[in-house]
Amino acid sequence: MFIGGFLVLPFCAALAQPLSVADDAGRSVGLDRPARRIVALAPALAELVFAAGAGARLVGVARHSDHPAAARSLPRVGDAARIDFEMIVALRPDLVLAWRSGNRRGDYERLARLGYPVYVAEPRRLADVPRTLRAIGALAQSTAEAGHAALAFERGVRELRERNARAARVRVFYAIWARPPMTVSGAHMISDVIALCGGENVFADAPQLTPAVSIEAVIAARPEAILGGASAGGEEAFRRDWRGAAAAPLNALPAFYIDPDLIQRQTPRVLEGAKAVCAALEEVRRSRR
Repeated sequence: MFIGGFLVLPFCAALAQPLSVADDAGRSVGLDRPARRIVALAPALAELVFAAGAGARLVGVARHSDHPAAARSLPRVGDAARIDFEMIVALRPDLVLAWRSGNRRGDYERLARLGYPVYVAEPRRLADVPRTLRAIGALAQSTAEAGHAALAFERGVRELRERNARAARVRVFYAIWARPPMTVSGAHMISDVIALCGGENVFADAPQLTPAVSIEAVIAARPEAILGGASAGGEEAFRRDWRGAAAAPLNALPAFYIDPDLIQRQTPRVLEGAKAVCAALEEVRRSRR
């Protein structure tokens, strides 16, 4: 039978028949049997494996993989800057999950040439989270758990969309870094979240996924609120950066810290980040009244 667009076979039949799923690089990823030893090359991918009910099959994760807690004790296989190929070979994975815009293409293509099945993920839209969960579930034969997680996420997104469908627009500058200022374009999932909450990303038309911008460009974009939060420094550093001298022309705007782990990792937890964004924009709307 088909669930979420994927061919799902009874477990006993799946052991005897190959699995095949299309990845975000447009390739067909085939396995002779469900994956039992998975390596995830990005923290978000490790989190997605756990959410899809296949966490017990993870044997290696990228540096900074810290959610859920079980991911912290797994062997590290490098990060976006450098992959530890010797470690991966020693772990004997039967499936490698790579992040298309976060890992070096040469690294995961080298793994494919070495004979490891590589699924390349590139979640850019909210709808890509449940789709990726279902893909991992299909490859690891944890379709029931993955399906439940996907449906729960879709339900949460639908509720937020309905709640904010008639909300007044709020122009938003989203900062993923302060010095230099960096933001996201309309091709990024964060922009999708902003729209879900009734906001408008003032740099949606930027050609790059995460462009660097000047303070002058931010002022010219006329945002009504600043949202964001870098991984370093937390909320205190975020408020200091956007209340400091460098951001002096913008310090009259409301600034809301959003935990980056809840919105910059493309996982089911982005729904928690979306709720924080929606609450911030509603506070801006109340201040207009």
